Amino acid sequence: MSARFVHPERYARSAALYAEARKTIPGGVNSTARAAFSGWEPHPIFVDHGTGSRVVDVDGNEYIDYLLGLGPAIFGHRPAGITAAVAEAIAARGTVFAMPTAPEVELSQLIVAAVPSVESVRIVNTGTEGVLYALRLARAFTGRRRVVRFEGQYHGFSDGIYWSKHPDLAAAGPDERPVALPQGPGVPAEMGDALVIAQWNDLAMIERIFAEDPEGIAAIITEPIMCNTGCILPRPGYLEGLRALCDRYGAVLIFDEVITGFRIALGGAQAALGVTPDLTVMAKGLGGGFPVAALGGKHEIMDLASEGRVSIAGTYSGNVVAVAAALASLRFLEAAPYDELYRRSDRLREGLNELLDDKGIAGAVVGVGPVYQLWFADAEIANYRDAARHARADLFRLWWEEMLDRGVLFHPGHLENLFVSFAHDDADIDETLVSADEALDAVLARSVARR
Repeated sequence: MSARFVHPERYARSAALYAEARKTIPGGVNSTARAAFSGWEPHPIFVDHGTGSRVVDVDGNEYIDYLLGLGPAIFGHRPAGITAAVAEAIAARGTVFAMPTAPEVELSQLIVAAVPSVESVRIVNTGTEGVLYALRLARAFTGRRRVVRFEGQYHGFSDGIYWSKHPDLAAAGPDERPVALPQGPGVPAEMGDALVIAQWNDLAMIERIFAEDPEGIAAIITEPIMCNTGCILPRPGYLEGLRALCDRYGAVLIFDEVITGFRIALGGAQAALGVTPDLTVMAKGLGGGFPVAALGGKHEIMDLASEGRVSIAGTYSGNVVAVAAALASLRFLEAAPYDELYRRSDRLREGLNELLDDKGIAGAVVGVGPVYQLWFADAEIANYRDAARHARADLFRLWWEEMLDRGVLFHPGHLENLFVSFAHDDADIDETLVSADEALDAVLARSVARR
């Protein structure tokens, strides 16, 4: 591997554990997102523990954490109230019954009250499951087969939707007519026939897709804020346009709010942006660090699952641990200081933008509230192809290395996100900005030296 740490001796124990892990775990990790080839070169950092806004690795290095488990730790690590609620539920009830319990009813009521699009809801285990079921419901409801999805978005790893996440543009077709590319081998090629690939933020393209196949499109699935290619905001009127086109052609609008749900606002991005989908998938922010997800939407669509006409199954769905965590999380979020979360998040985002400007570095920090990304780019990033052509992954990697050495953690991939939690305080933001000032100077020095 060509990439290395600035001071590899700081991460010696992680390196040793990685070498040991590779003997029994494929790639040494249990998720592609943690693999060396996903940016964690020359090896991933092994965590020992986390508390609040900080994590400590096995070498004893402490970091202000903006990775937050890729988003679930919305309250920081080991939040006392949620941890206690889960422990109490296990002690009082158990863990898994594959039978309903009373707290599931209360949880469903809280979700329905919080999220504008949700009239009824099923608890599932992961965002991937929620998306799989949402697509199944949309196809059953409309009697149609084809689904519009956008390049650069990620809706889980099921074979039917794990396409065109970050495709090679040389193989992805022309800008005006992208083609479906599977994420890798093992995904049946014929499944791509049920997908229509589009570019984000191009409403005219969606209008053309519907005009060419007005009776064939079952659904559009989209993140309301694009959070799987950095952070890309919808252009004014874009989501409203998607809503209008789905209404005109009888298609289902699905919002994947796995990242934005309960993070952008209690009601998710749909509440903050004022556009209501037909179905919504929620996950990471729902459990406060515990694995749980949900799929909800209009009665007329969700009721297809009422008598088993559309199967939404799962032994672990609605288990005691997940429900207890989600209940505790939502009870906190109902009175959560979102204004303070936004204030601190905006301080960091605006501070980073000021540093870029002061140092003459082409780039911008783009996002909403507690989710954003720093683009090293000299052009607007409005979709995946813009990011592929203009965003400087090499500069981001240098910045990540320098920030890591200064005790600030986030994902090394320039197409990922930085997350801020309710546990981050002003001291964390101050310390991060000081580190960023030094790190950006180091990036400038190293990038000039490499020319």
